[in-house]
Amino acid sequence: MAPPNLTREQAQQRAELLDVASYDVDLDLTDGAGRPGEVVFRSVTRVRFRSRRAGASTWIDLVADGVDRAVLNGVELDVSAYREEDGIPLPKLAEHNELLVEARCRYTNTGEGLHRFVDPVDGGVYLYTQFETADAKRMFACFDQPDLKAVYALSVTAPADWKVISNAAVEQVEPAGAARRHVFATGKPMSTYLVALVAGPYVEWRDSYVDADGEIPLGLYCRASLAEHLDTERLFTETKQGFEFFHRAFGVRYPFGKYDQCFVPEFNAGAMENAGCVTFLEDYVFRSRVTRYMYERRAETVLHEMAHMWFGDLVTMRWWDDLWLNESFATWASVFAQAEATEYVHAWTTFASIEKAWAYRQDQMPSTHPIACDIVDLQAVEVNFDGITYAKGAAVLKQLVAYVGVDNFLAGLRLYFDKHAWGNATLADLLSALEEASGRDLSGWSAQWLETTGLNLLRPSFTVDAQGRFTDFAVLQGPARPGRGEHRTHRLAVGIYDTDDTGHLVRTHRVELDVSGDRTEVADLIGVHRGKLVLVNDDDLTYCTMRLDPDSLATLIDHIGDIAEPLPRSLCWSAAWEMTREAELKARDFLTLVLGGIPTETEVGMVQRLLLQAQTAVNSYTDPGYTEQAWRRFTTKVMELARSAEPGSDHQLAFVNALTGSVLDAEQLAAIRGWLDGSAPLPGLTVDTDLRWRLLQALAAHGAADDTEITAELERDNTASGRRQAERARALLPTPAAKAEAWRRAVHDDELPNAINDAIISGFSHPAQKRLLAPYVARYFADVAGVWERRSSERAQPTVVGLFPAWAVDRATLAAADEWLGQDRPPALRRLVTEGRSGVERALAAREFDRS
Repeated sequence: MAPPNLTREQAQQRAELLDVASYDVDLDLTDGAGRPGEVVFRSVTRVRFRSRRAGASTWIDLVADGVDRAVLNGVELDVSAYREEDGIPLPKLAEHNELLVEARCRYTNTGEGLHRFVDPVDGGVYLYTQFETADAKRMFACFDQPDLKAVYALSVTAPADWKVISNAAVEQVEPAGAARRHVFATGKPMSTYLVALVAGPYVEWRDSYVDADGEIPLGLYCRASLAEHLDTERLFTETKQGFEFFHRAFGVRYPFGKYDQCFVPEFNAGAMENAGCVTFLEDYVFRSRVTRYMYERRAETVLHEMAHMWFGDLVTMRWWDDLWLNESFATWASVFAQAEATEYVHAWTTFASIEKAWAYRQDQMPSTHPIACDIVDLQAVEVNFDGITYAKGAAVLKQLVAYVGVDNFLAGLRLYFDKHAWGNATLADLLSALEEASGRDLSGWSAQWLETTGLNLLRPSFTVDAQGRFTDFAVLQGPARPGRGEHRTHRLAVGIYDTDDTGHLVRTHRVELDVSGDRTEVADLIGVHRGKLVLVNDDDLTYCTMRLDPDSLATLIDHIGDIAEPLPRSLCWSAAWEMTREAELKARDFLTLVLGGIPTETEVGMVQRLLLQAQTAVNSYTDPGYTEQAWRRFTTKVMELARSAEPGSDHQLAFVNALTGSVLDAEQLAAIRGWLDGSAPLPGLTVDTDLRWRLLQALAAHGAADDTEITAELERDNTASGRRQAERARALLPTPAAKAEAWRRAVHDDELPNAINDAIISGFSHPAQKRLLAPYVARYFADVAGVWERRSSERAQPTVVGLFPAWAVDRATLAAADEWLGQDRPPALRRLVTEGRSGVERALAAREFDRS
C-alpha cells in the first residue's frame, strides 16, 4: 500500500503551529519471550511539543498495524477510527503539550521503515531503519517533516545476543526477562528522517579517531556471515582521513559524538546519512574480488555520508525543495576529499566520467527540471533522487567553487554552519553566507544555474597563421537545451595540448576565464601555437557539453590513448560519447574508437565505463542490420584483451565482466564454460563466488545452462547474495515460461522482498533475447499503472523503470507509450514513463544516423 502523502503547504502550516521539543521512544523487538519478533513490534512514544495557538488542532503521523492508546495532556483520545492516511488527530492543543501513543508497528521487507531480514546461512534476524523521505512514522508516532527538529531518547528491548545501535551512545543495558533493554543517551536535535536503529547479531569492530581536540569513537558492523569479508582496516583508514579533512575544511568539529557505520542487508540505496549511525548497502562488503574502481566508489560513498553530518544533519533543509543542497553538496565534498586526502587522487576524473555522464543523461530528458526544484509534496520528491539532484548539482557547485575561489567557498560554509547549526536553512541562507565570504553577488549565478534546465554546448572558434599560431580565438556558447535557451556565465579553462618528446599529448598552455553570451573572445591565446588538441572545458570546471574542432576530433580518434593525463583523456571520451548519444558520431565509429583506444587506457574505472558505453552503443544505437556484426567485433576484441591482459589484473577482470553481459557466439560460450568449470582456465583469473555467478548467468542467458545447474550453484552458495544471483539467473533463461514467471513475480507479487524483486528485474531482459521479449511491450503498458497504485513509490520505481521495454527500439513502442500517456496518470509515474520513452526516441535517432 502506498504511504500517506504530505504536501508542502500542510508541512508549512504544521511548522508554523508547532515547536517540537523531544521524543521518548520505547520499542520492544521481541516476541515477549526474548526471541525476535516476527510481524509487529510494540512502539510507545511520548512527545513533548508547544503550540503557538492554544485551542488549535493538528495531527501526528503514524503508519501502524494498530493503535492501542493515545493520550493528549492526560485526556484519552478515541483511536477506534484510526487510519494510516490520517495519522492521529490532535484536537484542542494547549500551549505546552505531552502526547503518549502506544502502537503495534509492522516490520517491512521493502527497505522502508524498520526492515526485517533473516540470514539463510545461520537464521540470524537483522533489523535496520530507513526513513528518508518520511518513513519514521512506520516506527514511532512523529511529526514527520524535516523542519520540526527535536531531541530523541530511545529505549529498545531486544534479544540478549543482539547488538543495538542508534544515533546516540548507549547509556546502559539492563536485563528485561530473557531479553535486554538498551537505553540510549538523549541525542542532538535532528529531523525525524535521520533517526536510526540497527539491531541484530551484528559483528562489531571498534576504533577511534584522535586529534588534538579529542576523540571520536568509531564502529563498523555487518552480518556475522559476512564478517570475514569486511576490510575493516581500509574502512577505518578512510574514515579517519575523512574526519581530518572535513575538520580542516569546514572549521567545525564533527558534532554527533560517536560515529558508527553499519553494512545492512537488502538496502534500497547506496547509503543513508543517519546522524552518528550511517547505514550502507552491504554489497560494499566485497566477498569476491573487485577492481580498484569499486574501492574508489565505496570510498566516495563513505565520504559522501560523512559530509552529510555537517550539510544535512547539523544544518538541515527546511523542506524537500532543497534536497539538492544536501545531495549535491555531499557529492562535491566527497570527491573533493577523495582527491585531497585519500589514495584516489584522480577522483575528479571519475567524477567527470561517471557523475557528469549521469547528469548529462538526466538533463537531456523531457522530464528534466531545475536543480532548485519546486517540490509540492512527498510523492514529487521521491522521484527527484536523480542525476540532477546529485550529479548536476555537484557539477554546478564545482563551477561555483571555481567562480568564487575555494578558500572563499570554504569560508562561506563555515559562516553557514555557524549561523544555522542545529536548525533548518534554505538555499538563500547558503548564498548569503557565500556572498559574505566572497564579496560576489550570487543572485545572478543562482538564477542562471539553479533555476534553469539543460546544457549549453561550448565549442572553439579560431583561425591560425602559417606557423599554426592563433590569430583569433573565441569560445562559442549555444543556448541551454532542453529548456528556455539561456546563455550562462561559465568559469572555465581552455587547454592546448601537443606532443612531447615521448610521443605523449601534454598540456602546453592554459587560460582560465569567464565565458558568457554566445561568443567570448580569448585574447590571451593570440600568438599561442594551436597544438594538436584544444579543450574548451579543460580541468572540467564547468557544466556543459563540449565539442571539438575538426583537427582536435581527428586527434581524439587517432591518438586518444596518447593523452598523458587521465582527466583530459576522460573529457575526450565523454565528448565522443555525447556525440554518439546526440547522433553526431555513428555508433559503429564510437565502437571503433573504443576498441582502438581501450587497450592503452590505464584507468580501470574508465575501462569499465567505456565497455558499458560500447555495449549500449552496439545494443541500442547501431543500425539493426549491423548490430550482429557489431556484437561480434566487440566480443572478439574484448575476448582478445581478456586473454592478453596481465594475469590477475583489474583490467583482465573488467574485460571478463564485460563479456558476461554481451551477446556471445558458440566459441565464446565454450570459453566461458571452460573458465567456470576449470576445464580451460584463463591464466590469473580467480573464479570466485560472484564471478562464478556472472559466468553462469552468461551461459543461462544464451540457453547454455539450465535451472538444474542454477540450483546446484545455489546449493554451493546458499547465502542471501546467492539467492539473489539465482533469481537473476532464472529470470535470464531464454524461454517463454521463464519470462512469464519472472514477469508474474516482479509485477504482481507485492509481498516479494525488495532485493529479490530487483534481482528478477535485472535478469528479465538481455540483448540476445529481444524477440522473446516482444510480447511484454503491451503487457508493460497494461500492468504498470496497477503497480504504482498498489505499491509505495520506493517499491514501485524499480519495476516501472527496470521493466520499461527499452529493448524494443521501435516506433510502435513510442506509439504505445503515447497512447498510455494520453490518459490521466499520477505525475510521478508519468515522469518515469516519459523518461523511458525518451530513451527509445534517442535510440531511434542514433540508429537512423548510424544507418546513414
